[in-house]
Amino acid sequence: MTNSYTAHYLPEFISKMEAEALPPVLSDTFSTYYKQVVSGETGLISDKEIRPVNPEDFEDARYLTTYIKAGKNALKHAVRIVLNGGLGTSMGLTRAKSLIEVKKGKTFLDIILNQAKRCKIRLALMNSFSTDADTRATLSKISPLPPPLIFLQHKFPKILKKNLAPATWPKNRDLEWNPPGHGNIYLALFSSGSLLQLLNDGIKYALITNSDNLGATIDESLLGYFSEKGFPFMMEISERAPADKKGGHLARHTDGRLILREAAQCPEAELHAFQDIHLYRYFNTNNIWVNLDFLKDFFDQQHTLLLPLILNPKTLDPRDESSPKVFQIETAMGAAISVFDGATAVIVPKSRLVPVKTCNDLLAVRSDCYLLSDDKGLVVNPARRLDRLKINLDPRFYGKIDLFNKRFRHGVPSLVDCESITIIGDVYFEENVTLKGNVKIKNRQNAAAIIKKGTVIENDLVWG
Repeated sequence: MTNSYTAHYLPEFISKMEAEALPPVLSDTFSTYYKQVVSGETGLISDKEIRPVNPEDFEDARYLTTYIKAGKNALKHAVRIVLNGGLGTSMGLTRAKSLIEVKKGKTFLDIILNQAKRCKIRLALMNSFSTDADTRATLSKISPLPPPLIFLQHKFPKILKKNLAPATWPKNRDLEWNPPGHGNIYLALFSSGSLLQLLNDGIKYALITNSDNLGATIDESLLGYFSEKGFPFMMEISERAPADKKGGHLARHTDGRLILREAAQCPEAELHAFQDIHLYRYFNTNNIWVNLDFLKDFFDQQHTLLLPLILNPKTLDPRDESSPKVFQIETAMGAAISVFDGATAVIVPKSRLVPVKTCNDLLAVRSDCYLLSDDKGLVVNPARRLDRLKINLDPRFYGKIDLFNKRFRHGVPSLVDCESITIIGDVYFEENVTLKGNVKIKNRQNAAAIIKKGTVIENDLVWG
């Protein structure tokens, strides 16, 4: 049966990819993954195959200040590559997430461009087929100098779950394709010619980050450590907290290699162990350092890069649960830690990871809990003495960006002295509102409630 699937459907997949002018190396890579799928591969990584890592296995970024001088010297050879493929659909967006206004009227993209300019480093963007047009249109209006290098993430055809055939959806052909995960960055960088272009320009070291993480900038001590030690690959990891238990964790394979296990790669029966933050203590921040000379040599020798498979079950139309069930083949960027000989990790503070995945996150970032530094990106306000702020906004009224902006159109409240905030119901905020301690705001009325200008709230507030 395996051979019949491959013989019957694989040529259809290849033809489909050729019609989209996707590079042959991508078709070859997809073919390898497809054969794994039809042979029954699931991409799952069992606890039997791995063991937890120890903190003494890695350096702590706090103690790498002796490498700052080396980092300064390496800046002219460094590039920050930003993963700019996300649409922010969970926040109700239909365009590039990096174009959301984050702080002081600036978007993620504005801030990233300014950081690169002030640090005098090269900048590159990996756009997806969903974000490329929006991003290029915005850049044409800004005309940043120097302009960022842009290359495009590839796409994989979706696979029908029922018979492993190519998925078809005449109502919207774009839905027949899926982004292959951020693990595609290496192949996209190579096949686009961008890798060679950077090397020809004297660029040797790349920091790869997500567009929505403004905590990740080029850190001179980390760059110096990475360049001086000659690592091919370095993952920034941080200690897991309860809020991080569902994210991918670092482990060591029984053969001694470091390995990244994502939630989608964990057998369902082992999810309890996966989420044990005391057992698997470190998670991947998705800030990745790569030696570009090493990467080119790897491709010259191997001609492709096969990362561990992630087989993601979905519906063909993500907005239509009744649409056919499909498999999406994906890979994770951090999974290269198990492929590159000599790869390592470094322990970094949580301040290196300030992601904005939801409107809850956006409220924290827009508030005075964080300050925007021209060179260091988003930093925790020194006046804040509390642990991570817990935010729970009613998704009916704050879950989408347009609803969120409408209720905070006069500005978000001061949260620097707030431990947690829960809002249930429809509540609008006027300017200069301050929340302190643990605050719960509940509006049981049908009509919207309004918190007046200058109000200070230190406990529960209920209407109706």
